Amino acid sequence: MNKDEASDVLPPIEEPSTQKLGLTAQESDPPRWPQPRSAPANAPNVLIILTDDVGFGACSTFGGLIPTPTLDALASGGLRYNRFHTSAMCSPTRAALLTGRNPHAVAMGNISHFATGYDGYTSAMPKSAGMLAETLRQNGYSTAAMGKWHLTPEWEASSQGPFDRWPTGQGFEYFYGFLGADTDQFSPALVENTTAITPPAGDPDYILDRDLVDRAIRWTREQHALTPGKPFFMYYAPGTAHAPYQAPRDWLERFRGAFDQGWDRVREEVFARQKAQGVVPADAELTPRPDFLPAWDSLPAEHQRLFARYMEAFAAMLAFFDHQIGRLFEHLRASGQLENTLIFFIQGDNGSDAAAGLTGAFFEQAQLNKMDEDLAYALAHIDDIGGPRSYSKFPAGWAWAMNTPFQYYKQVASHLGGVRNGLVVHWPAGIQNAGGLRSHFAHVVDVVPTILQATGIRTPSVLNGVEQKPLDGSSFADSFRRDSPTDASHSQVFEMYQNMAIYEDGWWAGTRPANVPWLAHFASSTDPRTRTWELYDLRGDFSQAHDLAQQHPERLDAMRQRFLEEAARCNILPIHGNNEGAEGCPTPLASRSRFVFHAGMTRIPESFAPGIFGRSYTIQADVEIPEGGASGVLITHGGFGGGYAFYLHHGAPVFHYNGTSGRQYPIRAAEPLAAGPHRLEARFVSDGPQLGSGGTLTISDNGKELVSGRIEYTHRRWMWEGLDIGEDSLTPVNDDYTIAGSRFTGTLHRVVVELE
Repeated sequence: MNKDEASDVLPPIEEPSTQKLGLTAQESDPPRWPQPRSAPANAPNVLIILTDDVGFGACSTFGGLIPTPTLDALASGGLRYNRFHTSAMCSPTRAALLTGRNPHAVAMGNISHFATGYDGYTSAMPKSAGMLAETLRQNGYSTAAMGKWHLTPEWEASSQGPFDRWPTGQGFEYFYGFLGADTDQFSPALVENTTAITPPAGDPDYILDRDLVDRAIRWTREQHALTPGKPFFMYYAPGTAHAPYQAPRDWLERFRGAFDQGWDRVREEVFARQKAQGVVPADAELTPRPDFLPAWDSLPAEHQRLFARYMEAFAAMLAFFDHQIGRLFEHLRASGQLENTLIFFIQGDNGSDAAAGLTGAFFEQAQLNKMDEDLAYALAHIDDIGGPRSYSKFPAGWAWAMNTPFQYYKQVASHLGGVRNGLVVHWPAGIQNAGGLRSHFAHVVDVVPTILQATGIRTPSVLNGVEQKPLDGSSFADSFRRDSPTDASHSQVFEMYQNMAIYEDGWWAGTRPANVPWLAHFASSTDPRTRTWELYDLRGDFSQAHDLAQQHPERLDAMRQRFLEEAARCNILPIHGNNEGAEGCPTPLASRSRFVFHAGMTRIPESFAPGIFGRSYTIQADVEIPEGGASGVLITHGGFGGGYAFYLHHGAPVFHYNGTSGRQYPIRAAEPLAAGPHRLEARFVSDGPQLGSGGTLTISDNGKELVSGRIEYTHRRWMWEGLDIGEDSLTPVNDDYTIAGSRFTGTLHRVVVELE
């Protein structure tokens, strides 16, 4: 299938009836029932697995030090692809993967959290870019999505919808997972179809990666039992190994000391393993450490100990996921379905993530709020890393090592460290020469046309009454049967956070990054005409080690011009920063200064919660206290990684602001409330309008001041967990209460939040 080829085959429609109907059955044609559309004969099941933030050199299947025996076994029975590319960030990669179109062409040029009002970046994916799931569903497949979504505009992500950009509105008949960028493995923000749910209560061993596989097995078992002749399509996208790096304690213990040698040595070891396995060519060169990353040996011993522990948590998380997903494959094998299941296992939606900066983050929330963490706090709590009381990310040096042998990391679409990921394809019924390696250029947009060719289904030119954009990808299904040096695509354009590149017939031209990843979220626009571009001949330079811009200026100029042409065609223009173009974004918060909530309203998304950042505000709660007193949460926004809670503890009002890590500000009344009606008020007066400003918080009861105190630091943008009224649904803001015991035991009539 060529890139611009689209068929004129329409999805199934109901034809007008031509059945003759008389007064009696004897006078009528024989009974005739509407028949559902069937998949082509022998069409395979299709399973796409997409992990998160896993670099090319992380897992053992591609030379890494993290053991992934399940993926190793799939590769032995299938094919490894060592020149497969993504889009440098999660939402754009997922949009391209599921639609077969370039991410900017479907309005997902950035992650949905950073949408802007330009056509390629709104996060509102158009109906003219229907997903593979809808095409397969209308052609006889059962469909399900498990895990991370991150493709719904923030203003559509509440319990009130609209739901047409949720998984169940995009062709998936069942969804179990989470909508946002990441979630806590021990207390995930789960959604089933369109309803927020809580993880099983009272299970001390609960963890999301196990739960997702349990759900996937249950769904495939029921699907096979109830519709045995019907193939399935499952999109399985865990949060692994995006922050928070979390795993069971026994898995964390398996990696103690495994990375004490540091990132410089690990990178060398991985590179040697890659060459020994043949996943990189024998003549490939290891690119050097950039100047802005410190040498491991230059770090103090205590920093080495902390940074190694962050890496251990990442490794344990990835290895545990690999063990869990193996249970799904074993279920398919035992049920006789594995032979004809086409599996695309994409190890990472982009390169490993360096956004936590030079020292990493004990809490990701600190990094997102531009907060410098106290390393002394992290060292004092080092044994919590990887468990339910941390939300960690490793330092940039580990991201560089996990992307061996390439330069840079996630966000950097101009270099292979950001966009080259390992791919394994497994399909016993359709692959020849199992265990082979494929080295032609391919991109995530090529997966949809490959699946359509393998299943015998053609993409419709019209889907659900909407004319469809042509696919940007090209099938590489022929590589299942024979090795070929021919690229799936001869040209591909890239852009993320103003990092730009174009691939064309073996050559790569890209901009030198203008910002390090830990600053890119907040970077202003840079003029693309003044950027420095580099040029690489990837035909003989696998690792992108030799910049040939000075030797071939004419070729570089031509490729820069081709990038601009493709950028215009694919909605990449204008090149801009995250702080530009966001004005006018659809939001339920527009012009609102007063919010009224009632008990039982939980898991309200951050984009629907009162924006208290950088301003003064008042929270009023009308309550009835029974004889004997009351306790529990009135309102909370956020959790153990940062946020606030207004609650009663041993009957007395408390406002606790968790500024993340050691920045804890409890303001407590001295006496419990008497029985009867109370209007409790927490009033915060900000020191100024700047984001992050401190201020004074005063608690009053029926107009009488009870206590006042200082909050020296406030968050700039995110609390991360949603807003809850009358209880806390995910993680507590502090240790005064537990989630199980958080429900308010009095009567909560309403909570009113007023912004000044």
